[in-house]
Amino acid sequence: MRFMKIKHVIGLVLLLSVAGVALASIPTARAGDDSRAPDLPSPLCNDVQVPSGNNVAFHVYARGTQIYRWNGTWVFVAPSAMLFADANYNGQVGIHYAGPTWESNSGSKVVATRVIGCSPDATAIPWLKLQTVSTNGPGIFSSVTYIQRVNTTGGLAPTAPGSSIGEAVEVP
Repeated sequence: MRFMKIKHVIGLVLLLSVAGVALASIPTARAGDDSRAPDLPSPLCNDVQVPSGNNVAFHVYARGTQIYRWNGTWVFVAPSAMLFADANYNGQVGIHYAGPTWESNSGSKVVATRVIGCSPDATAIPWLKLQTVSTNGPGIFSSVTYIQRVNTTGGLAPTAPGSSIGEAVEVP
């Protein structure tokens, strides 16, 4: 029997591209079954598209913070977010943290690196295309190839200076 490799993208406020995972193998606590690619402002965000051959597997919605540390200027440290199955933040399906890493409730993980970004909203962190560096554990994230972080709100570094070196802040 021959198996075809299927590439998918998991759409989210962060869109994860998955290769080699059939839709039937995605856990029941699926994040949005919407298989549409995100609407990206063109031409500003054209480079945030994942390469052709990738398809949306599902959408996940994130709620969390961007962590910054003051060293005379605000320096990004890490994200900290919960991932949900729908836009109303119901059905937690995983977490997002330093690496940057995305981990499903079943334990599969993907670590990625930034490829390119765009800033369609000056009041929010950029939309990003990230490419997988490594995966770990069986599950939906085990075959992720790309991640798109889109439709962001807030999260920018503070504009006021910190009160002391080493001060950390979490920005929603």
